[in-house]
Amino acid sequence: MADLVAGGAGFIGSHLCERLIDEGRTVICVDNFLTGRRVNVEHLLSSPRFALLELDLIQGAPDVEAERIYHLASPASPPGYTRFPLETMRVNSEGTRHLLALAASTGSRFLYASTSEVYGDPLEHPQRETYRGNVSSTGPRSMYDEAKRFGEAMTMAYRSRHSLDVRIARIFNTYGPRSDPDDGRVVPNFIVQALTGQPITIYGDGRQTRSLCFVSDLVGGLVRLMESDDASGEVINLGNPAEHSVSEYAGIVRKLARSSSEVVFTPYAVGDDPQRRCPDITKARDLLGWTPSIGLDEGLLQTIEYFRSEITVREATA
Repeated sequence: MADLVAGGAGFIGSHLCERLIDEGRTVICVDNFLTGRRVNVEHLLSSPRFALLELDLIQGAPDVEAERIYHLASPASPPGYTRFPLETMRVNSEGTRHLLALAASTGSRFLYASTSEVYGDPLEHPQRETYRGNVSSTGPRSMYDEAKRFGEAMTMAYRSRHSLDVRIARIFNTYGPRSDPDDGRVVPNFIVQALTGQPITIYGDGRQTRSLCFVSDLVGGLVRLMESDDASGEVINLGNPAEHSVSEYAGIVRKLARSSSEVVFTPYAVGDDPQRRCPDITKARDLLGWTPSIGLDEGLLQTIEYFRSEITVREATA
């Protein structure tokens, strides 16, 4: 049987589809292209082991059988989920229920892609899976944070009621090729600004921290989490624990892109921006034998070249 990747035309989802096909799997990619991009999976369409279904999971799951179900379907960037707040909440509630019901009917193994945003602006550092978070249910990010928390609860409820083989990944900041130039997060913003000569814009004072994981490392963690027989019912952080301030990232991007853009500071675009974000990945190391291996400079250089090509294409078609 196939692996179903919901949200498979998204940034992380498209890399996951590619990884599974490279490993000899058959993949059913499901996406409604709300924030996913068809260009992300166009290179896979010629493969006989890849099928693309345009479908809104809020309306129901596809009528297919799958051995593995990866649920990555959701807007994930602040511009995405603030533009589509109801869709974000519904795909993580109704969409999650539809996919879990499919898993229950077909006996599929299920992975829910959650987020470090369930920790909110954390009072514990680094964040362990046992930390319950500091999240506002009515704040400007609540449509995403609370949707993911609900999705986790729904996943565990199905495990309890139907004895499903489920696992939850809490994904920390991920970057790499195929991220949307208009994504709105640190790396796409800084790189596009650096390559186009715009001011590199830092929201806030720049002292807030992030820990960036290259997409191939993250996808490797997702596959290990799905395939581990010891991970059933577990919640596991996936991210890179190497922590830097946003100001440091701006300087590194500016240097690697050989940019002369000035660095400027501006008020936060979306409130409740977490001040510190860093995963404790002890559980991933011990249970999955997983640690990220791509260094920051190596990953950023690959991402810079991708965005350079994207900008060239945009300018040629403008």
